[in-house]
Amino acid sequence: MPFLAVRKWNSYFFGGMNMNINGKKTKNIFSSLLDSTNSKSGRFSRRKFLQSSAAAAAFTIVPSSVFGADSTGLPPSEKLNIAAVGIGGMGRNNIGECESENIVALCDVDDNMARPVFEKYPNAKKYRDYRVMLEKEKNIDAVIIATPDHTHAIVALAAMELGKHVYVQKPLTWSVAEARQLAEAAKKYKVATQMGNQGHSGEGIRLICEWTWDNAIGPIREAHAWTNRPVWPQGIPRPAETPDAPQHLDWNLWLGPAPQRPFNPIYHPFNWRGWYDFGTGALGDMGCHIIDPIYWALKLGQPESVQAVCAQQMDPSDRWKKLVNTETYPSASVVHYNFPARGNLPAVKLHWYDGGLLPAIPDVFEPDRKLRENGGLLIGEKGVIMYNDSGESPIIIPEDRRKAYKMPEKSIPRITTSHEKNWLEACKGGKPACGNFEYSAALAEAVLLGNIALRFLGNRLIWNAADMKFTNLPDANQFIQRQYRTGW
Repeated sequence: MPFLAVRKWNSYFFGGMNMNINGKKTKNIFSSLLDSTNSKSGRFSRRKFLQSSAAAAAFTIVPSSVFGADSTGLPPSEKLNIAAVGIGGMGRNNIGECESENIVALCDVDDNMARPVFEKYPNAKKYRDYRVMLEKEKNIDAVIIATPDHTHAIVALAAMELGKHVYVQKPLTWSVAEARQLAEAAKKYKVATQMGNQGHSGEGIRLICEWTWDNAIGPIREAHAWTNRPVWPQGIPRPAETPDAPQHLDWNLWLGPAPQRPFNPIYHPFNWRGWYDFGTGALGDMGCHIIDPIYWALKLGQPESVQAVCAQQMDPSDRWKKLVNTETYPSASVVHYNFPARGNLPAVKLHWYDGGLLPAIPDVFEPDRKLRENGGLLIGEKGVIMYNDSGESPIIIPEDRRKAYKMPEKSIPRITTSHEKNWLEACKGGKPACGNFEYSAALAEAVLLGNIALRFLGNRLIWNAADMKFTNLPDANQFIQRQYRTGW
């Protein structure tokens, strides 16, 4: 049941009244639902109600006074019990978008980072270890996961195995194999899922898709995406210093499945993104945002090959000697993807740029037009679509093409709430969230393949998506799935 009308409390039908819904008469639906949830006591069970929502889809309106609604307008019987793991960064914002529900448990390995969120939700149970939280808090319905990239998959999988809905921050997982695993788990356990690339709920990406599918700029065989990241250290070696971890941080839990290494403040709380063992670099951080419109509009699927080049790190003691960096992502890189033809859609070359690198300005650009920051281009035979990740509306270039083009009718459902609320509606029996794992895991896989190419510079890696392996460079296959640390 999508629960749309259950949130509208201005009028109601109750008891033995007949209701005319979609031309059909129904009788005493609410009473029947009460009987089916707890026939002995007649008491209304929130969990039973959620489980019975599909059968109750015809029921539309119930007054808030029946359930004792609070200031949010939602009765306790309808609210989800939300837990969150990784609450000191983006997780804090995700939780804030879910305050209409019951925030029942919070988990973070860093007490200092978590303290403001702990204080904001004093009634929520507090944990350091997500495994302990999931074991003790049996009443959890859904889990927000906003930990560093290397622990996304293990937390999400543990929650889904218990039947919990999950919202997982981008880029969904650290490895390609983990993205596949989460997509399979979502199907197996039939839970509502959402990846945290909030732009996927926006108007701009829908316009890009509708224009592209309407042939606004003709066939598209080339696309570009770029970011100003990294804004954290990359292209650096492992630090020699090994200070003790602070008391407020459980370093072992923070490491999770990653290889053991001593603590250093260069890893936590923010710079982990640049380290191979923990993060997914500039491409992982922003690719699931910026490549998303290209991926959706062009229905890309998986690439058939990927190749990368990057800025080289030089040995300070020998200016002619290039260092091989196995610790951090490069300070700047370009990744080239080749996607095959899809039905009547032509093959596409997609190029990614980070570290300040940019594509060439298309010839159809007016002389004073510049590339947007953190943006993308779809290059068609009749023009270009340009967009960015900052909320500006996408635009068709050149101007005369834009003026001559008649905008199509809107064909993609709009998300009128936040990305998180779109997920909450799915958790309550509504339509699947727009960024559910069926879509987002495939996007994440394509993005993460680029990070593997960065480890084999100058090589064109041929990807067999069906067998999940590189066919021409077996050494690259070791990075499809990580080796988990003992105990994880």
